[in-house]
Amino acid sequence: MENDRWTAFRSHWGIDAFYCRPGIEGAHEKGGVEGQIGYYRRNHFVPVPETASLTELNAMVDQWDLDDEGRRLRSKTRTIGEYFAQEQPLLRPLPREVFETGRWFTPRVNRFGQVTVRCNSYSVPVRFIGRWLRVLLHTNDLVVYDGRTVVAHHERLSGRGESRLVLDHCLEALLRKPGAFLGATALEQAKAAGKFTPVHEAWWTAARAAHGEAAGTRALIEVLLLSRHVEHEHVVAGLAAAHRAGALTADAVALEARKVAEGETFTEPAKPTTGRSVQSQEETGGTVTFLSDWKLSHLPPDTRPLPSVAHYDQLLQRHGRTAGEREGS
Repeated sequence: MENDRWTAFRSHWGIDAFYCRPGIEGAHEKGGVEGQIGYYRRNHFVPVPETASLTELNAMVDQWDLDDEGRRLRSKTRTIGEYFAQEQPLLRPLPREVFETGRWFTPRVNRFGQVTVRCNSYSVPVRFIGRWLRVLLHTNDLVVYDGRTVVAHHERLSGRGESRLVLDHCLEALLRKPGAFLGATALEQAKAAGKFTPVHEAWWTAARAAHGEAAGTRALIEVLLLSRHVEHEHVVAGLAAAHRAGALTADAVALEARKVAEGETFTEPAKPTTGRSVQSQEETGGTVTFLSDWKLSHLPPDTRPLPSVAHYDQLLQRHGRTAGEREGS
């Protein structure tokens, strides 16, 4: 009896399946296939290759397959690649649609903003708490959909009872409760993954010292929200520049990040606006341009003529009555 997934697979690719006869009668039918599998294992998987990820291993296997096209089987007069080139015109074209090898699940988002798939938990944006989402599980990754929109993408966990959390998914909740940020599991995983860098840590420490624990943490969360619109590397560079200049606000970091993204060189105004306290470059080790000053410096030139009030001068003139008008009166 065929497996349902195998039936769908061979139906998609148009494969006519035939099977070896069981027992001794079909023993000779399997030797050719298993012999080639043994050859491949001995030549490519002994010793076992060491790779950083399954993607890297798959790339190595693809290269081995290409190299194998130049191999000649025993007494054959042509190589494997030459035989395939001869047979390829006789093969049917591949279907345009890609066969989906993943499995679909429909879990409900729990109160922690996570979905559970195959005994492991994965985070999704907290706005989906209580909602039912669709999850497509592959061998090495997992994609979460809201309708047709991708809302989360995770590397698949191989164990049981584990969790994979993305800090960006819970920022809105942490913005309301900044006290939970320090002990958040998502923060620890972000540090381990290199998403929360020492630059973030240094700026956060300075912000808490300047504004207090809650306000400083909220400022950091606002900075982290910038990564949804600005590249992560640009945000880190903006944090470093703002920290050197002693600018401990999210607006300052956003401006510095955009400066890096646009590749522009900005100059500090000669005289800062009255009422603003700006540290000198020698004291801070950097410069920060205020957002309002930057906007004013980038306004297009105004070529309109200056307004004139000459037409209103006639209202100021007192017209006296003529002699004829006085006699008539």
